[in-house]
Amino acid sequence: MTPSLVRSLLIQELAPRYGLSEAAGIARIVLEDVFQVHRKPESVFAAEWSAAQSDDLQQIIRRLVAGEPVQYFVGSADFFGLVFQVSPAVLIPRQETEELVAWMLEYLRSIDKESPVSLLDIGLGSGCIGITLKKKIPGIELYGLEKSAEALAVATTNAQRILGDNRPFQFFHGDILEPSDWQAFPLLDIIVSNPPYIPTAEKELMPEHVLSHEPELALFVSNEDPLVFYRTIADFALKKLRPGGVLFFECNEFNAKEVARLLSEKGFQDVALKKDLSGADRMVRGRRRVNGNADDADLAD
Repeated sequence: MTPSLVRSLLIQELAPRYGLSEAAGIARIVLEDVFQVHRKPESVFAAEWSAAQSDDLQQIIRRLVAGEPVQYFVGSADFFGLVFQVSPAVLIPRQETEELVAWMLEYLRSIDKESPVSLLDIGLGSGCIGITLKKKIPGIELYGLEKSAEALAVATTNAQRILGDNRPFQFFHGDILEPSDWQAFPLLDIIVSNPPYIPTAEKELMPEHVLSHEPELALFVSNEDPLVFYRTIADFALKKLRPGGVLFFECNEFNAKEVARLLSEKGFQDVALKKDLSGADRMVRGRRRVNGNADDADLAD
């Protein structure tokens, strides 16, 4: 059996669970990250598979068919051209979050940065948002907050490996819902968060492989107050954002308009709602007022 046939076998076995497109992506990750097989040179991709490799492949297929995410299996995930360590303690970075980072980079590159920009990533997970932004714009003063000790360890490892010793960062173990944990942070220019936003009532709508393997702490919020993290972070931002500072959120497509309205009601200006590549409302941005006027913020499409 050649790697080319292995790819076909993986897609055939995984397509019933993941669909053809995602199955093809998983097959690529298995071949490249597990077996170190690439399409070039062609002679390598056409080489015969060994018996040991065949045994390993069967074990991998069983785990993947059972729903274990391939990123957890290989221990890493690609995000914005970087490779992040992941474990079941953190969410697997998604394309929608890459789009949030792209929107933030567009903003950061448009502003006058005479002094370093201070940025806080709330709910670090793997650290993919804040670390990517600092990797692209080294002058950022990066802060992070994470409730899960296990996730904080993953984010710290990623920051040390990707940023290196000459790009310092400060990550804290704490809960944004606890105001006593707010005191650790200075005044900030930018706050970003991809908080838990799926009401527990929607669990049954989630793919089984997500429910069984990814951390519930990072996914779900109570049915009674599904906007609790957005509301709390907005209140935090009113205390910790400098006048003119900007707050970015990733949202559930079904409550993004509510998040935008919440920011407007709290007095944020230039509130903008942005769609992802699939056309779903996914991101919200708002600016803390520069003056003390209580004018209503504008909601932009």
